[in-house]
This record gives sequence, C-alpha cells and structure tokens, in this order.
Amino acid sequence: MAWKTHLETICTVTTTVVAVLLGITLIRGSLLPTPAALRQPPSGSDSNASVAVGTSLKTTLPDVDWQRNGRTLVLALSPSCHYCRESEPFYRKLQNELGRKVRIVAAFPQSVPEAEQYLSSAGLHVDQVKSVPLNVIGVRGTPTMLLVDAKGVVTKVWVGIIQEQQQQQILSLLKEV
Repeated sequence: MAWKTHLETICTVTTTVVAVLLGITLIRGSLLPTPAALRQPPSGSDSNASVAVGTSLKTTLPDVDWQRNGRTLVLALSPSCHYCRESEPFYRKLQNELGRKVRIVAAFPQSVPEAEQYLSSAGLHVDQVKSVPLNVIGVRGTPTMLLVDAKGVVTKVWVGIIQEQQQQQILSLLKEV
C-alpha cells in the first residue's frame, strides 16, 4: 500500500510541475510581448536603415524633381505605424517652420489616396505623395526621414522617433540655406 501512495504522490507532483511549465510557456508565448515587440525604433539614428548617406533615389523614387526641389525631405510613413502617429507633432512643426526652404515628399507603402487621407487627418501638408514599397528605397522601418540633395542623393538619414533635443538640431540643419 505504501508504494501505491508514494506512486500517487509522484504522479501528482509530476502532473503539477508539467501544468505549471505549460502555463508559463503559454503565457510567455501569447500574452507577453516578444523581445522584437519590446524594441522601439532607434531614436533618431540610422542604425536600422539600409538606405545610407550617398544612396541615390533617382531611380527608386521616380517622378521627383530633385533638381528643382533643391533639398528634399522624404518622410517614409505608414498609417498603421504608431510611431508615425507619435511623430506627427514634429512633422507639423517641420512644415510650419521650414516654409519653402525644403520640399517634403511623403512615401507610403499604401495607395496615394490612403496616404493622402492619413496626411489630411494628421494635419500634414506635403509637396508630393508617393506610393512605393519602402524597401525599394531602402527603408526598413517607419518613420524614416531622408534628406536628399538636388542630385537625388541621400545626405542624412533619421530613423524612428526623434527626441526633443535632436528635433531642434534637425530644424536648425534644415533651416540652413
């Protein structure tokens, strides 16, 4: 009889341990965010961008008159990106403070009408809206800002949410003639 009670205890403990481990696995896999989901885009860095300074956008972002624009700020955005939504106040500040010093082109992976609807709801006014798969222009994540010269060559890259201190630096840079 003693061995039967001992065996029942072992089975009960084993079943309990397996149930706890299974519960932990399920909670970690479905309820808790994955490590990738915990990562925010880098704050104003270009470490995640495959587009780099010196990249030409003439062929990958056609129908933009780089020469006439002089300097162009390309905003790679998506309506489904919450970081883009969080960045909207900065983009409104850019458009208000820059005036015509820098042309702004918004690039979206969605259709132009969907992009224009997003821009309108965000209170953003840009010079041109382009629908393009963002990986074609070398953008891996949104939001991404590219400063492009009159030859269509990228001169600066910013990825992710731009912090307040860096916003002022970017504004100063863009205000330079």
